[in-house]
Amino acid sequence: MISTRAPLRVTLGGGGTDLQSYYGERGGFIFAMALDKYIHVNAHRPAFQTSVVLHGPEPETAENACGVRHELVRAALLNHGLTDRFEASSIGDIAGGTGLGSSSCFLVTFLAALHALNGHIPDRQTLAEEACKLEIEVLAKGIGKQDQYMAAFGGLTTLDIAPDGRVSVAQVLLPADLERAFIDQTHIYYTGLRRDASVILTEQNKAMLGGDVVRHDQVAESLGAIKALGYRIRDAWVAGDLDGWGHMLHEHWQSKKRLSAKISWPAIDDLYDHVRAEHGVLGGKVIGAGGGGFLMLFKPGDGAKLEAYMAAQNMPRLRYGIDRTGVQVLLRRAA
Repeated sequence: MISTRAPLRVTLGGGGTDLQSYYGERGGFIFAMALDKYIHVNAHRPAFQTSVVLHGPEPETAENACGVRHELVRAALLNHGLTDRFEASSIGDIAGGTGLGSSSCFLVTFLAALHALNGHIPDRQTLAEEACKLEIEVLAKGIGKQDQYMAAFGGLTTLDIAPDGRVSVAQVLLPADLERAFIDQTHIYYTGLRRDASVILTEQNKAMLGGDVVRHDQVAESLGAIKALGYRIRDAWVAGDLDGWGHMLHEHWQSKKRLSAKISWPAIDDLYDHVRAEHGVLGGKVIGAGGGGFLMLFKPGDGAKLEAYMAAQNMPRLRYGIDRTGVQVLLRRAA
């Protein structure tokens, strides 16, 4: 029996520049935070059962790996040569489709379990790149590289992505009191909405790769501004400039909304304007590609009134910390 887990993440700056259509031209930069909220996978190879059995949000049984409907599981099993006699279960601390990188996080967790079943543990970079290859090349998903890397490495982390796709990973370490101040004043609220991030990311990819020069330049310009802002946001965290981070969060959200009309919607825009005007929020954004999931808001000082107001809107606050471990094999036991 193998038990693995990997952390979900929130992007703090540079989101969208990890798409190959952008970083292939200009290089990408991501500043992100792994949460102490996880995807868990348990896996083993039964002694006599020959089928592939999956337990989780979408349970299924297949005669062999080729018949598995779950495309990430199917691709991973075939890549590892595990075609039958396999059983696994998965559970997430937070539901998928909420902007926290759950699909790629699941894949990294699942791949770690497969490697452990085969008797070895790859380094984090190798594991992240394996997940990227399966999702982006094999399954042709129009997504970026940050979710796989954040699940593998964890931490408060920067990703510098070269035009050839190579990723340089660096950890950002803050004094404990400063880190606590950022976390306490950076609120995360669950909107109750779920969506497929790949829909929005695919639209950005098409704009970068398509023949519409005006749209290409518009998206490239917005992503360029987001990348430059990502560096400034990283620097603000390192310098302990909390209010600066709040104002940059607002600036980031305005740039992000120019990428697609699907990133936000009127109800969230109205709520955002209200909390900025009435509750002292300096900035905020929908976490992930946009369109649903979690709303991040920076509120200096005491946030009790903001939290009460958001609760009244049926948007509970997520209590979180920073995961420092990345993907882990928690249990390895002979069947």
